[in-house]
Amino acid sequence: MSTEQFFEQVLSVRMTEDRKALDIIDQTLLPGTIRRIRLETKEAIWEAIKKLRVRGAPAIGVSAAYGMAVLAAQFTADDYGAFYKEFVALKEYFASSRPTAVNLFWALNRMDDCCRKAGEEGKSLDEIKELLFREADAICEEDVQISRSIGEIGFGLLKDLKKDGKPIGILTHCNAGTLATAKYGTATAPMYIALEHGWKGSDMHVYCDETRPLLQGARLTSFELNSAGITTTVQCDNMASLLMRSGKIDIIFVGCDRVAANGDTANKIGTSGVAILAKHYGIPFYVCAPSSTIDLKTPHGGQIPIEMREPDEVTQMWYKERMAPEGVDVFNPAFDVTDHNLITGMITEKGLCTDPYGEAFARAGIQ
Repeated sequence: MSTEQFFEQVLSVRMTEDRKALDIIDQTLLPGTIRRIRLETKEAIWEAIKKLRVRGAPAIGVSAAYGMAVLAAQFTADDYGAFYKEFVALKEYFASSRPTAVNLFWALNRMDDCCRKAGEEGKSLDEIKELLFREADAICEEDVQISRSIGEIGFGLLKDLKKDGKPIGILTHCNAGTLATAKYGTATAPMYIALEHGWKGSDMHVYCDETRPLLQGARLTSFELNSAGITTTVQCDNMASLLMRSGKIDIIFVGCDRVAANGDTANKIGTSGVAILAKHYGIPFYVCAPSSTIDLKTPHGGQIPIEMREPDEVTQMWYKERMAPEGVDVFNPAFDVTDHNLITGMITEKGLCTDPYGEAFARAGIQ
């Protein structure tokens, strides 16, 4: 399978040719079943985001943008005021699906800006609907280019580590791969760019944290990388310390769902533990962060809302029989926050940022 064939197979989200629905790969069925599903209603799109059929901060943003365009095209209002009222209600509905990933709100606000600007300019409703499609396409294409830029910067870090005859040991947590974006991913983008630059899959050895309780490292990241021909190993999250101690890890790449103004970063639960271990063992720890995930209105990580998920994800989702007593309390946060002082650097499409992150973001033109 060529690299392009691989990307086509695992494309996370696209709009159907008739522009009446979203077409996504249902990530809840991976790796055993590769199935694309058609989402035609607001309820179906909301459920797909909430239930992680489509997931990953950038992919959620792209899905929301396409959802707004597809459904707005079906509005029957005959004046802008009524159209915009319905548009805002749809935006607020989608915004209620996931609270932590800032890309969701960024994409919805961008679609809102497009709609309002067109209304202020006196565009017809047909023109506004077409502009919304174009804006959603632009959000998707920009995400591809953002991931590619992040990948090129990360690839530069990999080149600095390359030793003759020895694969580079890379650790990642959860899934910040092409499934989580429009293409390339964020944390996996350096590996895919390496392939495009002529590296062999055996030049890298990627260790994927299993990432409990949803197993997105085991089910998704290892599926991606293995399918792309990259040497891949899965281990349980609590094995990361021994793995780092063994000297097999040269560098760590993770994604993120939201970055506070000071550089504190929210990512899938368990990421902060990986960062603490990396600091202890002296392993560089990089967060791959599209600038759209950087929330300058949130001063520090303590103010990032953390999504709490259903108890059965811990007690029974992956088991034939329930693995905890009935009635026991379950603590199941979807994310944790990694302190900025544990992060070696933050790779954005605008460049590599290092602490102090507020100053670095300003220099990079991130507003």
